[in-house]
Amino acid sequence: MVEFSECAKAMRGSEIRRLMKLGSDPSIISFSGGMPANSLFPIDVLDELYNNLTKESRQAALQYGPTNGYPPLLEALKEYLKNKGLPLEGQDLLITTGAQQAINLVAKVLVDPGELIITEYPSFIGALAAFKSYGANLAGVPLDNEGINLDQLEQVLTSRASQIKMLYLSPYFHNPAGIVYSPKRKNDLLGLLKGKNLVLLEDDPYGELYFNEADKKLTVPMKASGNETVPICYVGSFAKIFGPGLRLGWLLGPKDIVEKCEIAKQSADACSTTLSQVLAAEYLSKGKLGPYLDYLRPVYARRAGIMLDALEKHMPENVTWTKPRGGFYIWVTMPQDIDSSRVFEESIKRGAAFVIGSAFDPHGSRNNSFRLAFSHTPEERISEGIQIVAESVKKVIGQSINKSELSTALN
Repeated sequence: MVEFSECAKAMRGSEIRRLMKLGSDPSIISFSGGMPANSLFPIDVLDELYNNLTKESRQAALQYGPTNGYPPLLEALKEYLKNKGLPLEGQDLLITTGAQQAINLVAKVLVDPGELIITEYPSFIGALAAFKSYGANLAGVPLDNEGINLDQLEQVLTSRASQIKMLYLSPYFHNPAGIVYSPKRKNDLLGLLKGKNLVLLEDDPYGELYFNEADKKLTVPMKASGNETVPICYVGSFAKIFGPGLRLGWLLGPKDIVEKCEIAKQSADACSTTLSQVLAAEYLSKGKLGPYLDYLRPVYARRAGIMLDALEKHMPENVTWTKPRGGFYIWVTMPQDIDSSRVFEESIKRGAAFVIGSAFDPHGSRNNSFRLAFSHTPEERISEGIQIVAESVKKVIGQSINKSELSTALN
């Protein structure tokens, strides 16, 4: 019998991937996948970029590249990040195979088994899986509509100070909660972290997808605040602003951390796909990102609006949900004693899928919430699918009430 390593024993399959398989039937209306719709990809732009490549660029695209990234992409990305207000002096930039690799590399070079990573509750399942694979202990601090709860965060920072290695946050149109941190919460958070012996990992794959121009100011990264009270590693991605199939992300952080991440990446994949990097460099340098975002933002805003209207119309009164101002997600919370797995089972039978809440709990236990993604579902099917989910919620809540009433009667 094969004896797996401790690292392998800590690995967990993605609940999202498992549930997406259940919802892959075309007859199922799926709110599971946190991904763009295929119909939204900039295919014409991609064709144009590739067809206009020089022979030398096409040759370079099929060759190995430097581990830290294709030089023209690094330069174009630095200009993009500089325009977002992010600091480049004293920092290094690393191109990664998706933002997931960036998160994984930071955990790999910083965290030893048994050390503590503080996350939000709920939190991105991919990050949780990466952290657990390195034997980290996790502490989930609840979110409210403005961000992480600072009183509860301070309690963890004080009571477990010697164990803490990292704080992981996704402040901009959070996956799965859909919220955006308020400027005050971010400022107060940085003040709370001053002098603490930890690294802040700031994950920002959705920040460009605000629905209204007035909300752009909410997406200014903490790393761009000029108030870096602890080392901040900033992670971004092309997945939601070009295409996830490119498998390109980036890590901007202190030179010593990024240097170690580059060495760790060398042993993982040597370099990210050069063809994707060549196309991404052209995409940024030729000014294609801005027009594509101008196209995407109203599409996602419209889909979110359709879903919010349907939730308002069909959900029972004792169910609440977040109201996103950007991104892909809505987080639905039911009464505490209602299990979203039971709702999912009923919903799948009726023809709609979503992701259960325990997948986003650092401890895998709390399960009275669930995530709805509006990004991938055809607009004309969103209302129908939400009605199915709502009817499933009502049925499970009704069964719970009947069971409680029966128990009371018998006692």
